[in-house]
Amino acid sequence: MKKASIILSSALLLGLLAGCGSSNEGNTADKANNTPATENSTNTGTNAPAEQGKYQDGVYFAQGEADAKTGWQAFVTLTVSGGKITEAKWNATNANVGVDKVTYSKEGKYGMKAGGAQSEWHEQAEKAEAYLIEKQDPKDITLNDEGKTDAITGVSVHVNEFFTLADQALTAGPVQAGTYKDGTYHAEAADFDAKSGWKETADVVVAAGKVIKVNFSGVNAAGEDKKQNSIDGKYGMKEKGGAQAEWHEQAVKAEAYLVEKQDPAALTFNEEGKTDAISGVSISLQSYYDLAAKALEQAK
Repeated sequence: MKKASIILSSALLLGLLAGCGSSNEGNTADKANNTPATENSTNTGTNAPAEQGKYQDGVYFAQGEADAKTGWQAFVTLTVSGGKITEAKWNATNANVGVDKVTYSKEGKYGMKAGGAQSEWHEQAEKAEAYLIEKQDPKDITLNDEGKTDAITGVSVHVNEFFTLADQALTAGPVQAGTYKDGTYHAEAADFDAKSGWKETADVVVAAGKVIKVNFSGVNAAGEDKKQNSIDGKYGMKEKGGAQAEWHEQAVKAEAYLVEKQDPAALTFNEEGKTDAISGVSISLQSYYDLAAKALEQAK
């Protein structure tokens, strides 16, 4: 009887331990699959699979250096929601072009198809953006020595800058987005100036909610561009007026000031429309800052 009791007690104990083990495994699985993160928890996401989302929600931004040959300076803006990249934008600015590269391409001015390509630059950029959204990892692509890839059908442009900047943006983490809507905004004077003959223009590029590029220029009745006219030496502020710098050189400083301040109202002017706030700038700027303000009204 004692032997039978011992055997029975051992069997009951083993059963109880087995039940406890199953219960603990079930609770662990529930915690792994169903327990939400607390408000103070931080998910680095370094090892999380893409389907679960591995990035912190927010807006990401990175900008490269201007290409020495073409002048285009690429930038990438990413939006992450639910841990996943939901929007990717590849674009660029150019010191000699008022609008952004996508707009320039859509206007037919970049001319890739005219050069024999099967599609325009902005159309190929959209395919690269879609690839990143699908893969969720800017390193998940094979590039050749020229920075091109066969992984994306219909894309023949160099895509290395896009994926490199996307990786830099994600590595750096979310940025504090500005208050403006992304895009390129244009404003111009109503008429040609009776004295100078120029109709002044202002173009503003916004990315991640912030002003990243400003272009002040103008056009005359002959269709000439004011800034290019100055670059070509036709405006002649130094030669004709004794200025310390040409018009386009002063305009560049005024543009950089607006990018720094992010608000056209941050600058005050005297009765001549000039300011002492920007070193090396003696040209009248008020009309250009008024146009910039008008352009940014479209971005609110």
